Amino acid sequence: MIRWLMRRRIAAFERAYDYDMSYISDLVDADPRAARLFGRATQLGRYRRDVPLSAWCAAQMTTVMAEDCGPCTQLGVTLAEREGVDPALLRAILTRDLKALPDDAALGVRFAEAVLAHDVAADDLREEIVRRWGKRGLVSLGFAITAGRLYPTLKYALGHGRACTRVTVGGAPIPVLRQAA
Repeated sequence: MIRWLMRRRIAAFERAYDYDMSYISDLVDADPRAARLFGRATQLGRYRRDVPLSAWCAAQMTTVMAEDCGPCTQLGVTLAEREGVDPALLRAILTRDLKALPDDAALGVRFAEAVLAHDVAADDLREEIVRRWGKRGLVSLGFAITAGRLYPTLKYALGHGRACTRVTVGGAPIPVLRQAA
C-alpha cells in the first residue's frame, strides 16, 4: 500500500513538472523507508531565511549545474520560474553572465562556486554574506548548495544520470555553462 501511494505521488510530480523520477521509483522499489528518508533530507532545499530569492536561487542553480547540466537543471529552472524568478535572471545564472546579475545573485553564484571548489575565496564571500544577511542567510545559502547536490548525486549513483542537454528558460532553449568544481 505504501509503495502504491508513493508511486502515485511520483507520477503526479512527473506530470506536473515533465520530469523523469524513475530514480525515485527505483528507490521506492528498493526500500520505501529509504525513499522517505531521502524525502526528508531534501527539505533542506526549501529553507530560505533572511536572504533574497535571487541569491538563494543563484547558489542552488549554480550547484545543480555543477552536478548535472541536464534534467535536474531544467527542473530547477521550472521550479524557479513557478516561484516567479525572472527568466532573465535564470538565463544569466545558466550562462554565468555575472555582469547581467544583480549584486546579490552574483554573490550567490560566486559563493557556491567557491564552496564547491573548496576555494579559500569562500571565506571572504562568507563574511560578506553574514554582513548582508546574517547567519540565517548564510545557513540558507549553505542549505541551497547542499540540496543542489542531493538529486543529481543520487541520480548518478543509481545509474540515472544524463548527458548535458540544453535547458529551456522562458520558453527559449539555452546552453548551460558548467563551471568546474
